Amino acid sequence: MSILALKDVSKKFGALTVTNGVTFDVPKGQALGIIGPNGAGKSTLFNLITGNLSADAGRIHFQDRDVTRVSAKDRCLSGVGRSFQIPQPFEKLTVYENLLVAATHGCNLSEAAVQADCADVLEQTELIRRANTPAGQLSLLERKRLELARAMATQPNLLLLDEIAGGLTEGECQALIGTIKDIHARGVTIIWIEHVLHALTSVVERLLVLDFGKIIGIGDPDEIMASKKVREIYLGIDI
Repeated sequence: MSILALKDVSKKFGALTVTNGVTFDVPKGQALGIIGPNGAGKSTLFNLITGNLSADAGRIHFQDRDVTRVSAKDRCLSGVGRSFQIPQPFEKLTVYENLLVAATHGCNLSEAAVQADCADVLEQTELIRRANTPAGQLSLLERKRLELARAMATQPNLLLLDEIAGGLTEGECQALIGTIKDIHARGVTIIWIEHVLHALTSVVERLLVLDFGKIIGIGDPDEIMASKKVREIYLGIDI
């Protein structure tokens, strides 16, 4: 059963088509990776899924509901969670307070109702020891973990990760991969945009490649990365 389905979704900015007739679905419980050159339309696709942008054409269904014209807030309340490429926490608030803000607004619940869930997310994301630390004092890895934790605090059924491994050392990247694997093992469906390919392919079961707003390949990660077309377009290799 698909948790998310896009059918012929397109988006233009003036004369520039940034998403061009995109059609794919994501089975419940799967982890899907998205790759493509800079400017391929990956972040725009995320914004269309979350409702931060409205599609010019096509339909988007989430959990068997047509959400094409549903607001970003309502999509979040229905179970779509997202991290952003550049973490921007409330730096003067503690890690725990950042989660409370995400949970109360993302779940439309009182602080009392979400406290236990926020504590569980702190454990999942290995931030429990930093719960009372102001977010502005965190390291880059911890800020990435907090970005992940804020998305998880909204209790998503579908988790969108936008280049969450970018800028990390190899050791930090491996630590974050372990956390993402644990979250996926709990049954959370994941769509992950990433340029750090070894991180991505160590988690996802399926890989989608975008180029100039079009899907040029989707399927098994090993088969996709072995594709001549993908290697030429994405890796810049003249085959």
